[in-house]
Amino acid sequence: MIDVGVRQRRTQVGIVGSGPAGLLLARLLDRAGIDCVVLEQRDRGYVEARIRAGVLEQGTVNTLRAADVSDRLESAGLSHNGINLSLNGERRHIDLKALTGGKVVTVYGQTEVTRDLIAANLSAGVDILFEATDVDAQNLDTDQPTLTYTHAGQHYHLTCDFVAGCDGYHGVCRTCIPSGKINEYERAYPFA
Repeated sequence: MIDVGVRQRRTQVGIVGSGPAGLLLARLLDRAGIDCVVLEQRDRGYVEARIRAGVLEQGTVNTLRAADVSDRLESAGLSHNGINLSLNGERRHIDLKALTGGKVVTVYGQTEVTRDLIAANLSAGVDILFEATDVDAQNLDTDQPTLTYTHAGQHYHLTCDFVAGCDGYHGVCRTCIPSGKINEYERAYPFA
């Protein structure tokens, strides 16, 4: 039974979370011609001001280039080719670029990456719904998973081909995954 007070929508991929993971996924899907909708609990200003990490590994930089969102990264990011370590008054340079076959890390804040991805997605017409509340993922183990949410005072039922939970460890999607269907992978390094 369809509730007449709930607006029905359809998309290929429903993405929960507008951090770098959700926004980059949306950008890549859109460039591949795949329709998606991004649901974000917070307002745009909050998301664009959220301070997080500031060093990007080479693979991330390459992916942002491929997604055509690297203009500001190229002009404002700082390439970091190596580090200096000091021990007992002796300073040693570790040439990361030489030791990794040319790979470097780039100092460019995640906040800036997020801003770049929001701008690129909105410019391309990707539907990013900020202040989407009461998000719930349902039927995740079926061919038509759904997302329900409230946006601008209206209740929605979004039918998807796929749902991507990009809302972090403490996000709503993690708790919606059916019992026995979640796999965790962790790598513990023997140093801090």
